[in-house]
Amino acid sequence: MKKFPLLISALTLLLTCKNDNPKEDSTGFSIDYEKFTLDNGLEVILHEDHSDPIVAVATLMHVGSNREKPGKTGFAHFFEHMSFNDSENVPVGANRKLIPEWGGSRNGGTWDDGTIYYEVVPKDAFEKILWIDSDRFGYMINTVTEAALEREKQVVKNEKRQRVDNAPYGYTDEVIRKNLYPEGHPYNWTVIGQLPDLQAATIDDVKEFYNQYYGAANASLVIAGDINVEETKKLVKQWFGE
Repeated sequence: MKKFPLLISALTLLLTCKNDNPKEDSTGFSIDYEKFTLDNGLEVILHEDHSDPIVAVATLMHVGSNREKPGKTGFAHFFEHMSFNDSENVPVGANRKLIPEWGGSRNGGTWDDGTIYYEVVPKDAFEKILWIDSDRFGYMINTVTEAALEREKQVVKNEKRQRVDNAPYGYTDEVIRKNLYPEGHPYNWTVIGQLPDLQAATIDDVKEFYNQYYGAANASLVIAGDINVEETKKLVKQWFGE
């Protein structure tokens, strides 16, 4: 799986594409891709690369911590954690267990302006990933329980303790933001947010965030790797066309 870094780099570059045709910069470097939009508003970018029998799939939600409100900070990052749990039509634990069993990897990330979810898998697991991802984004919210909510709160709390509270210079980002941006500015708080805000989060808060920001028209799907573009278009419409 030595191509993982290359494919993730390709995904990052493709997510910045603004036109429907391949772009070439002054260095002569270019990536061929095809971009289209489904009827439900989902932006799709495809890149064909047969150098290795693997496929990378990334879904970018155009919502980050900048859409949060004072008193409800950390929700974008918290929702990223919640989205790796169960969904209605996929077996319990599939997202966490099956992908490694198929020889793949998956992860996510949240920043000020967006949230990304990605998987890199062998070619023969590609359609299974489309199934898992489409169900995650379309049918996960009704599976959220109080137990799952409290469990992920503890996970995020531990992450903050590890990366911020008990890390050298861990509060640097928070100090810079509070001095650089005025109170109430969407960049005034850190992505991980404040623990009291997180602890106060309810299922209704999670559902409100999902209903407001996790729609197809607010997302970009990027697929790069050992695919056939025309066949992949059909699969994307099949799994993400609702």
